[in-house]
Amino acid sequence: MGLPVTLFRDGQGTARLDAVAVEEPLELRLHAPGGPLPLGVLMRTPGHDRELLLGWLISEGLLPAAFTLDPDPENANVWHLRTPEFARLAAGARLAVSSSACGVCGSGSIEALAVRAAPPVWTAGPLDAAFLAGLPERLRAAQPGFAATGGLHGAALFTASGALRCAREDVGRHNAVDKVVGWTHRQQPGPLEDQVLVVSSRAGFEIAQKAVTAGIGVVVAVGAATSLAVDTASVFGVTLCGFTREGRLTVYAGAERVAFP
Repeated sequence: MGLPVTLFRDGQGTARLDAVAVEEPLELRLHAPGGPLPLGVLMRTPGHDRELLLGWLISEGLLPAAFTLDPDPENANVWHLRTPEFARLAAGARLAVSSSACGVCGSGSIEALAVRAAPPVWTAGPLDAAFLAGLPERLRAAQPGFAATGGLHGAALFTASGALRCAREDVGRHNAVDKVVGWTHRQQPGPLEDQVLVVSSRAGFEIAQKAVTAGIGVVVAVGAATSLAVDTASVFGVTLCGFTREGRLTVYAGAERVAFP
């Protein structure tokens, strides 16, 4: 969206319209016998909301076996979830807003993650280091929102052979990942074997967690990896690469899946 701003360049101020990334709350309401409950509120960039909510439910371990997920007919920022498993989901209801910049987007420890997730399966063999190092540039080419505003993170899923399956953008790096995971669930439910997740941000715990819960074995981040992300990747056998740009990368965990010259 375009907003009026004033630029200061070369000693002068100039008024103009500038493209700004859109951020709005998205509320998911769980319908139970006693009435709807707020299951979660995500600060996100509107668009691909169904995919975002599906990915979020997967990463939180809340995705029901049977459910309906529908937008509110009057409020574009509200969606409704109906499922026979309402009691289980209500027990895990999140009543606080998750900031688009936060890392508090899932379980707070590796131990809690291990209760509901298994190590991803990888059968494709080692990936060429130069191939992995070039993926962020391909993600950037699939980010029109970032090109326009400079305020959106991106996430993409590539096959081991290099095909781009899906790319999504959002003000929240974890939201962008959820949108990709939600898209793949609609196309191909189940673990995402032999596929590579690429993110335009750093790799924190929430990114590693979402990869594990989605069954993704290789994560490539443009920025650095945090210590908890590295620990999580090591425990679950995920290949984690960071500082991936300009033909370079740092492999923090799972180097056996990377082929070096």
